[in-house]
Amino acid sequence: MARTAVADVMTRRVVYLSGDTMLDEAAQAMRDQAIGDIVITNGPTLAGLVTDRDIVVRALAEGLPPRTTTLASIASRELIMIEQSATVEEAVQAMRDREVRRLLVCDADRNLVGILSLSDVALVPTSAPA
Repeated sequence: MARTAVADVMTRRVVYLSGDTMLDEAAQAMRDQAIGDIVITNGPTLAGLVTDRDIVVRALAEGLPPRTTTLASIASRELIMIEQSATVEEAVQAMRDREVRRLLVCDADRNLVGILSLSDVALVPTSAPA
């Protein structure tokens, strides 16, 4: 992989929903925005992350009804962040170390500015072998 900064490949569109949002509404937002993740908020605080995979594996596969199950009930609460100036290689290592497929991306002031997913990383051009 070329020495590419996270900021160059991350997804800048971040969608926020309250933890009391129902899964069906979140799934519709994901569809409408063409995204695979939602940042969960509790008032002004970041409270978790829910992915399309979470909805399928943690809710639907467990028989939870999407119209009455909240995002908060299935959210990943551990939010793992990386600074936008980090390299993609550093981000991939963080994903491996933490066994996650997405990282929240922040600026130097720790403000959320995007999300980096494995699919974003897969689009990074690789260097030609020497």
